[in-house]
Parts: sequence; C-alpha cells; structure tokens
Amino acid sequence: QVQLVDSGGGLVQPGGSLRLSCAASGWISSINTMGWYRQVPGKQRELVADITSGGSENYADSVKGRFTISRDNAKNTVYLQMNSLKAEDTAVYYCNAWITTSAGGSTRNYWGQGTQVTVSS
Repeated sequence: QVQLVDSGGGLVQPGGSLRLSCAASGWISSINTMGWYRQVPGKQRELVADITSGGSENYADSVKGRFTISRDNAKNTVYLQMNSLKAEDTAVYYCNAWITTSAGGSTRNYWGQGTQVTVSS
C-alpha cells in the first residue's frame, strides 16, 4: 500500500508564512510529479504548484512569487513554502503524487488527507 501524509497547516495572519510537508510511504518504486492542490467549499479543487522528478516547477498565477515548491527525493517528500499569505489563500491544501508501486509496478495518482490553511487577522 502507498500513503501520502500531509501536514503543516494552521492559522496565520495576513502577510505571514507557513510550510506544508507531504511524505509518501509504502511500496514505492518511483515517484513522478508531486504537487499541491487546494479547495474551498463550493469550488473545484485547483492546482497550486507541482514539481517533476527532475525538479521542474509549475505554479498557479495567483501564487507565483509568493509560494515555492520543493522536494526531497531521498525522503519521498514534497514541501510548499508559502510566504506573504493572503486571506484568499485560505483553503484545505492537498498533496498529490503520481507513484509507481514496487508491488505490481502500476502507476496511479494518490492524494493526501488534506491540511487546513486559514489566513485571518
């Protein structure tokens, strides 16, 4: 089995910073693209940022210059450093990864359980 566990959310004031982490564990052969999505009630889940296994980064326009995605391939972990947070960044943030398992060699998409980020004074 493969599992993604994301963490690091919380309550922060506007202009503040948070760092999210997501660790993949289980029968993993390789991990391709890893990313972060977010969702607010009544809206579709949207991509925040993703990063390929080679380190190529992609960001939503709304977070460019404020958020930085990174990964540690040795630890099967992806991070999201969020700076200059705004009220509109408030959402549940979900980790996502394309993982090839070592049991059977299949590749599929996995999600973390989500972590709440609230930006409010």
